[in-house]
Amino acid sequence: MGRPRPLPEGLGPRFSVQDAVASGIGRSRLRRSDLETPFRGVRNAERLAPLVDDDVYERQAKARRRRAKMYAPRLRPDQFLSHESAVALLGAPLPLVTHRDRAVDGLTLDVHVSTEGAGALVRAAGVQAHRAHPTSSAFTGPGGVRVATPATAWAQLGAWDVMDLVALGDYLCRVWRAGPGRPDAGRPPLATRAELRMTMNAGRRTGIGRLREALELIREDSWSPRESKVRCHLVAAGLPEPQLNYDVYDVRGAFVACVDLAYPGQKVAIEYQSLLHADRYAADVERLAALRDAGWTVIEVSAALFTRPRVLVERVRRALAA
Repeated sequence: MGRPRPLPEGLGPRFSVQDAVASGIGRSRLRRSDLETPFRGVRNAERLAPLVDDDVYERQAKARRRRAKMYAPRLRPDQFLSHESAVALLGAPLPLVTHRDRAVDGLTLDVHVSTEGAGALVRAAGVQAHRAHPTSSAFTGPGGVRVATPATAWAQLGAWDVMDLVALGDYLCRVWRAGPGRPDAGRPPLATRAELRMTMNAGRRTGIGRLREALELIREDSWSPRESKVRCHLVAAGLPEPQLNYDVYDVRGAFVACVDLAYPGQKVAIEYQSLLHADRYAADVERLAALRDAGWTVIEVSAALFTRPRVLVERVRRALAA
């Protein structure tokens, strides 16, 4: 058998069988080994590099984004990517899916597809089908893919844990303020708390109690889901709510650092330590040393401490009482 015939450029790297046939591609060409079949009725002509990332959360999220994009050519005009698939495409934080305490390969997780109106729901392996809420809305994202709006995606996920809903809401509602070390000042948030509230209250919702509880805890200046969850643990334990991404200045008015969470009155800073690369390690060590020189107590939250919230809370409690 000779080399496969080149495909029309207009099809793109991923396409539906229906579009290929309409372009004059024969069924036998669609069965050639240079084409992958990620879903029935979809072909992928692009050789994709392996997903490699030190952060298991990000690696799983990247896989979910890739899988959602693979399904996209099969979407009908009355359908859109929703729920966790929409969150992945928005680049927003997702809870880690595990099995026996190990992260699941994101390429094995279902793609979520919502159908508007009375149209037939998707019946395909690897797809979780939903009937779209009457007030759901979607937008056309990169590549012409219809995706749930941020507020719709958040309101669809009432089955999540409250802390995960808060972390997602914090990401969507972040206000990009100006200040030292603050990127993209003036960039609009993906959603507002008012939009989340309006979408949440527009009819019956799964997990409405959790959505309402989470909405009251969402803030506009959290920079990461780990920061959001640390804050929730502290508040749930009865500690005062810390200020978020607080700019610290020394006695001469010079900028020292922006800290993740802060109690300025007690000069207590809480810093989440993500995976550090060599080019950042020295800078972070110096930044924390400068904070301590300025009289601040710094509590560093490692990945190990993050999984022991009671210990974390007690460390903060003792620091505030000192």
